[in-house]
Amino acid sequence: MTALLIRACAFARESVLQVSEFYLYLCLRVLSVCLRVLSVCLRVLSVCLRVPARTAMDPSEVEFIAEKQTVTIIPNFSLDKIYLITGDLGPFNPGLPVDVPVWLAINLKQRQKCRIIAPEWMDVEKLEQIKEQERKEETFTPMPNPHYMELTKLLLNHASDNIPKADEIRTLIKDTWDTRIAKLRLSADNFVNQQEAHAKLDNLTLMEINTIGTFLTESLNQMHRLCTNLQPGETAQSQDY
Repeated sequence: MTALLIRACAFARESVLQVSEFYLYLCLRVLSVCLRVLSVCLRVLSVCLRVPARTAMDPSEVEFIAEKQTVTIIPNFSLDKIYLITGDLGPFNPGLPVDVPVWLAINLKQRQKCRIIAPEWMDVEKLEQIKEQERKEETFTPMPNPHYMELTKLLLNHASDNIPKADEIRTLIKDTWDTRIAKLRLSADNFVNQQEAHAKLDNLTLMEINTIGTFLTESLNQMHRLCTNLQPGETAQSQDY
């Protein structure tokens, strides 16, 4: 009887520690979000004060947004529903699938608390079709997920053992990404050479826009400086002197 009581107390103590650790991580995650919001507010304030600020997002910021996407996990622990600002999560029961944000799925996976189920679009046959369609079309084709590149990187880096044919999926996604980036650079080159005022490109993802955004804006700025310096009036005035 005494041994049974000791085992019960040890189990209760371990459960309390796990729950406390889990809520501590959630608090740190909320703090991280608050710091991101503060960073955005400071950038807005710097613009209002006419202080130069970054005009493009970092890839890490785009990845941070992608972590809000949901994924299905199979937990191996029990926990009641969690009430967060962004929505309720859980309850968590061993062996029962539940949808959670990617950031939480990765954290639980790192602590060996769950198994991640690959998204439906993360399938070799489907990705083969997407890659071939992207190569055949001159325009950009719709992607299965607006954060396909970021999610592939996150899931394969942290849960490759849960993703069937992970290496093939990584290669297919990389080939599709390279094809789309080549199209995007060609479109940007034509846009700059033709000195167009505006352009429209459909089915681009946030990471793709972020990849080409800085290059495109800097190119347009340089073209504007060159055109300004080569105005006829300025050339004639310099010859008179």
